[in-house]
Amino acid sequence: MFIKDWRKEIFTVPNLLSLFRLVLIPIYVAIYLNAQSSADYYLAASILAVSCLTDMIDGKIARHFNMITSLGKVLDPVADKATQLTLIICLAVKYNALRYLLGLFVLKESFQLIAGSINLRKGKMLKGALISGKICTTVLFISLIVMVMLPGLSTKAVNIIVAVDAVFMLIAFVEYVIAYFFMDNKFQSLDE
Repeated sequence: MFIKDWRKEIFTVPNLLSLFRLVLIPIYVAIYLNAQSSADYYLAASILAVSCLTDMIDGKIARHFNMITSLGKVLDPVADKATQLTLIICLAVKYNALRYLLGLFVLKESFQLIAGSINLRKGKMLKGALISGKICTTVLFISLIVMVMLPGLSTKAVNIIVAVDAVFMLIAFVEYVIAYFFMDNKFQSLDE
C-alpha cells in the first residue's frame, strides 16, 4: 500500500500545514464571494498569501528535518491543486476570461492524475514536481492573488494576466506529457 500508516504520518508539521491549507479554502471562498469592500478583498488575498507561505514552509521543514512522508507526497499537491482550482473558479465567477484558464487547468491536472495513477499501478512515481510546474504554480498564485486584491482590473489587464498564466500552464503541461511518456529518469520506485 502506498501510504503505509497515515495515522502516524498525519501528525508531522508539514502534513499539518498542508491540512491547514485545505481548511483555509472554504474560509477564502466565503470571504471572497461575499466581499463588499477593499478590506474584504485584501483579507481574501491575505488568506491566499498565508496559504502560499505555508506551502513553501512545509516543504522546507519536510526536507530539513527529514519529515518527508508518503502521505505528504500526496497531501501537499492535493492542497496546492485544490487551492488553485478554488481560486480560479472563484475568479471565473467575476471574470469570464478565467473560464478558459479553468478549462486548461482541468485538462492539465486530469492528465497528471491519470498518468500518475497509471504509474502508481506500475510501482513508480515522479521524483518530484518538475521545475516548469513549480514556476507555473508560483506565477499562477501571484497573478491570481493580484486579481483578488484588485477587483477593479480592466478587462484588458485580466486578459493579459490570463494569457500569461495560460502560457506558463501550457509549458508545464507539455513538460509533464514529455516526462510521463519519454523520461523514465524522472521517476522513482515506490520503495525508494
